[in-house]
Amino acid sequence: MNSFGRLFRISIFGESHGPMIGIVIDGCPPGIEIDPADLETDLARRRSGATGTTPRIEPDIPEFGSGVFNGVTTGAPLTIFFRNTNTKSKDYSLFTTVPRPGHADFVAIKKYKGYHDHRGGGHFSGRLTLALVAAGVLAKKIVHKMNIKAELIEAGGKPDIDKAIAEAIENNDSIGGLIECRVENVPVGLGEPFFDSLESVISHLVFSIPAIKGIEFGSGFSAARMNGSRHNDALVDTNGETASNYAGGINGGISNGNDLFFRVAVKPTSSISGKQRTISLETAEMTDLEVKGRHDLCIALRVPVIVESVTAIALADLILIDKAW
Repeated sequence: MNSFGRLFRISIFGESHGPMIGIVIDGCPPGIEIDPADLETDLARRRSGATGTTPRIEPDIPEFGSGVFNGVTTGAPLTIFFRNTNTKSKDYSLFTTVPRPGHADFVAIKKYKGYHDHRGGGHFSGRLTLALVAAGVLAKKIVHKMNIKAELIEAGGKPDIDKAIAEAIENNDSIGGLIECRVENVPVGLGEPFFDSLESVISHLVFSIPAIKGIEFGSGFSAARMNGSRHNDALVDTNGETASNYAGGINGGISNGNDLFFRVAVKPTSSISGKQRTISLETAEMTDLEVKGRHDLCIALRVPVIVESVTAIALADLILIDKAW
């Protein structure tokens, strides 16, 4: 559904071309200093405008609807919303009968019987990740002793990001990317096996980000090709430090005190300017489709801060759960 979390619980709302999008955070501890200006650094990292990103630029001005008084959180549900001001909905009217390949158009039509808001992708749009970044700012304040850093390490299969973007522009096509995230100063003991293991909670939130197709912790899939004698991380002190970190900072679904480390695969943007083949739901015949509108050539450019945010949200929830025991 549209809510996630046990103690630090988030509920997301809105559509890409609706009046606003936003998030309600329930369970945020009282007394945390917060100002709209505190959100700007992370919001700016997600904002479009760089080469390879969509020309749709929104001001992304956060408004607090509840839960903040005199500059601090009150402990009541905290609502943050953003108004949509730069929309061109006419570009999307065709997709109600001619669904775009790779998009949620077809499944949304079937699941919601045609009543969904199709403009700009509606509730399926990456626009809603803005709300996740806002919640992530609060979560980072809760887990402030941890250092969370994600970066784009590869785009279009190349470590040279600028070159990959330039080639994609020249080829008039979209590309995906690989995000690497590392969290330092993680305490031992976060995670609630079986079903709320640290990997499970982080993965659940990471896959709420549109365009994510895979995640691996530590050695990830390469572990399948390793021997146990190599893959096992030898303990070197009584605090849990290990000589290697193939486990990615997690054993048995619980943080072990080493750096939390994982990678995320982002698919190529589905909306491309080149001609594609799809089916017309009106005629049941194949047809050519040329997607209009404003879209990212490489959505992965804007994903690192979103990965940081959902990681912080997961850690905030788990650290509050750990304190509750």
